[in-house]
Formats: sequence, structure tokens, C-alpha cells
Amino acid sequence: MKFFMSHYKKLGDSDLLISEVTLGTMTFGEQNTEKEAHDMLSYSFDQGINILDTAEIIILATKVAGYSERSTFLRDNAKVVRVDAANIKGSVEKSLKRLSTDYIDLLQIHWPDRYVALFGEYSYNPTKWRPGVPFEDQLKAFQELIDEGKVRYIGVSNETSYGVMEFVHAAKTQGLPKIVSIQNSYSLIVRCRFEVDLVEVCHPNNCNVGLLAYSPLAGGVLTGKYLDANAEISKRSRLNLFPGYMARCNASLAKQATNGYVKLAKKHGLTPVQLALGFVRDRPFTASSIIGATTMDQLKENLDAFTSAPRPLPQEVLDGIEDLFKRYKDPAIL
Repeated sequence: MKFFMSHYKKLGDSDLLISEVTLGTMTFGEQNTEKEAHDMLSYSFDQGINILDTAEIIILATKVAGYSERSTFLRDNAKVVRVDAANIKGSVEKSLKRLSTDYIDLLQIHWPDRYVALFGEYSYNPTKWRPGVPFEDQLKAFQELIDEGKVRYIGVSNETSYGVMEFVHAAKTQGLPKIVSIQNSYSLIVRCRFEVDLVEVCHPNNCNVGLLAYSPLAGGVLTGKYLDANAEISKRSRLNLFPGYMARCNASLAKQATNGYVKLAKKHGLTPVQLALGFVRDRPFTASSIIGATTMDQLKENLDAFTSAPRPLPQEVLDGIEDLFKRYKDPAIL
């Protein structure tokens, strides 16, 4: 049954109709086999999922890396990776070759070229300011790729209100392509960065930019599997296999908050996955939730959460979520 075909949403002001679930591929090639990955792709598409998220299908979304002095391996003979014309074009050509496709439906800037507070760093540090590639120049490079038929639409990721508005303003005043999506982290324990002002900026009546919410389970933390550090499933999962990866989501306060959400789910006859994914699913500004999985069982549980959790979640559940939010806010802030 292709359940997700009846729950497609328009992405920003593009003509892309996307499923409310996006299949993430971050674990592919490291935590599962090629066959397992193929099986999960086939199962997802059979359920009506039509957007696949990759990084540096069927709507194909991929990304060009932002400023980095460490990821120079992504480019040939580079000392630093930037979001300039040469880097953007080089990234796209390599993505097209790796993905064996003629064009990309949605190309997003993975993180900004300029300095921004990222990955748990909450406050902007003025001393880290650096000159960035002008927004207009970035859009001009994307325009060339669109004109060549290699990219259909563009978006941003890990972006701020300032960045979204600058991109939209440059597009409007210079007649350049407008961003249609923003791929930012959003979950029960990572809410403030988006809710404070990006919700207003991205509203359909304002900039009209759709949210592709990544890590709606906070890297698997909100399943509750990391609450028992000695559990076998915990030992075999990403946060323990790759020390330091998203550690902020599994810190002491985050664990307390997660424990609260797990108990809330149980109180209302829901699984932790249903609560976490149902919450992100029902937010009016969410275009699609990006979910990943290491095994077919995980994938089925995640997809089932969208079909089996009450739609929308009952008010008493939402009240419980807000009570916990008032207590813990965003516990994953560094």
C-alpha cells in the first residue's frame, strides 16, 4: 500500500510534490550492506516515498559542502572548500557521475560559506566572522547549472534567518533562482533554533521555504535506546560506534529530557518513535521528515510511526510535550 502517495506536499514555491517522509542515506555503506540498502530503497519507494536525501531520487536531493578547511578531499587540489562557482560546479559534476543521473531535482548548500553557529553551538560568536562568498555570486553559479539542465531547484541547510532572507532578497532583486527548501535539524530536543524566527521567515506568506527536518529522532536518541548504556542495541548504534558523533544529543540533560518523552509516550499508549516522529510530522511548517535506518526493521518501525500514530497527535499528548519543553527547552545545546 502506497500510503505516502496520499500525503504529498508542495515544496516551497517549486512544482515538486514530495512525500512527508524523506529517506536519508547516511548509514548506507558504513552500517549496512549494499543489498540491505537496496532492499530499503525498494521498500521505501513501494510505500510511496519519492524523495531521497544524499550528500556530496523519485526526487533526488543532494548537497554541496559549505566552507571547510578539513573537507578538502572533496575537491581536487583544494586548500579550502568554499561555496563559489568553481566549487559548486565541481561538486555537481561529481554528484551527477556518482548518482548516474543527468540532473538533480534539489541541490542544497550543506552549510553556509560564512561563519554561523552550527551543530549544537547556540550563540553567534562575532569574533569568528569571516568574509563569505556573496549570496548573489552563489545564486549566479546555481543559475548556470539550472540553465544547463543539471539542477532543477536549490535550497539551503543548517541555515539561519539572516541567510534565508539574504538569499531570497538577492533572488528577488537580481532575478536569480530562489531557494525553495531549508534542511535543518528539528526534533523534540532541538526546537528553538527553528521555532524562534525561522518559522516566520519560512512561512508560505513570507519567504515560502519548506522545512526538510533532519534528525527528527535526534540521531536515534529519542527512541530511548541509549538510556541503557549497557544494552546491546545501544552498543551497536551510531553514537557508540562513532564516538563524538552527535554526543550533544546524548549528554546528561538530553538524557533526562529523552527519558521524560519516553515516559510520556508510554503514558498515552504510544511508542517513543511514534511520539517523536508524529510531533515533527504534524508541525505546520514541516514539508518532510528525513529518516534513516540501519536495518529493515528500523525502517519499517519509522514508517509505521507515520501511519499508526494518531493524526494529529491528541491535545493531551501535545500538552505533555509542551510541559517537558518548558522544563528542558533544547537540552542538546552545547
